Amino acid sequence: MLFVDLLARWAHVGAAIVLMGGTIFTRYVLMPAAKELPADQHDALRARIRATWSRVVSIGILLLLLSGFYNFFTKSIPQHKGDGLYHALMGTKILIAFVVFFLASVLTGRSPKFESWRQQPAKWLTILILLSAVTAGIGSFLKVRGGKPTLVMVPTATAE
Repeated sequence: MLFVDLLARWAHVGAAIVLMGGTIFTRYVLMPAAKELPADQHDALRARIRATWSRVVSIGILLLLLSGFYNFFTKSIPQHKGDGLYHALMGTKILIAFVVFFLASVLTGRSPKFESWRQQPAKWLTILILLSAVTAGIGSFLKVRGGKPTLVMVPTATAE
């Protein structure tokens, strides 16, 4: 079971690193460099990158969902039973992650319905990066916070 737990942890953290790193690279390195290209070359580069990156995004989302739910159901629920703050933050993290997955899918997808979003990549990639950072921040806080704080009753001396 330790091997599966370790594999799930690596899959989760690794997928998050690849997806967040790729998004940051695209927004702050690739986009400024590609802006200098002639329009036809820029469009061709964008199409080639989208074709490859969309597969990476799909696999990353799948890994995050599988490993995240495995970790949640096998570790988090038993270890944090009755810990309202933990579950509230974890629920918030999961909801934000679903928004992140949606945005990443839209930006790498081909649906004509979201073409106007893909025409504003700087805006949507920045939002995606911020939401991803919030998700990672909540997850990091929950990881280092530990279990539910317990109150310790200290007996006091009574006056006679």
